[in-house]
Amino acid sequence: MTAEIAYRVRRAPRARRVRVRIDPHHGVEVVLPPRAPERDAANAVSELAPWIMRRLEELALARERVARDAGWLPYLDERLRIVVELGRTRVHRSGDTLLVPAGSQAPVALERWYRRTAREELTRRLDLTTAAAGTRYTSLAIRNQRTRWASCASGGAMSFNWRLLLAPERVLDYVVWHEVCHLEVADHSKRFWSLLEHRCPGWREPADWLRKNGSALVL
Repeated sequence: MTAEIAYRVRRAPRARRVRVRIDPHHGVEVVLPPRAPERDAANAVSELAPWIMRRLEELALARERVARDAGWLPYLDERLRIVVELGRTRVHRSGDTLLVPAGSQAPVALERWYRRTAREELTRRLDLTTAAAGTRYTSLAIRNQRTRWASCASGGAMSFNWRLLLAPERVLDYVVWHEVCHLEVADHSKRFWSLLEHRCPGWREPADWLRKNGSALVL
């Protein structure tokens, strides 16, 4: 089974054990501690082969569900048409058009644009939701976490994944309310879920959408 599964190896200085993950861009990735032998990667892939194949199938299905037309990118509930311009260094939005640099600069420039707009979108939504909830947050960070969509620290520091802008708007709204509720209840106790239900009725549908399709939200 191992020979049928292509994978790449990445050594992480702080890793203490072998980990296998499914990366939306690179497929199967094995993370090794600095001194672990290469054979540990092959052994891990062989041992986890059924789980890996299942996750790859789930990723393929998610990509089909969120498939987009060539030359277009999602932005919440909108679709933006990509227009490449020679000499451009930054992405600029004009109506429903994204003016994008040519060549290898495009992916980096696009991520920077999504990060900038994510900060604007999330600042506005957090201000509105915390005002409605009677709470407050202290800071906002925009990240590209591999395994988390958002977090709320005990002091009120908020962190959100910019890739949420590739999801439907209702999904972003759900994640914002989820984290705002954590300003009042830090854990996922029954009290937390009751509060989320009160503040964001119907949260289960966007939460389920994100669970099923989140792995495909990549540029």
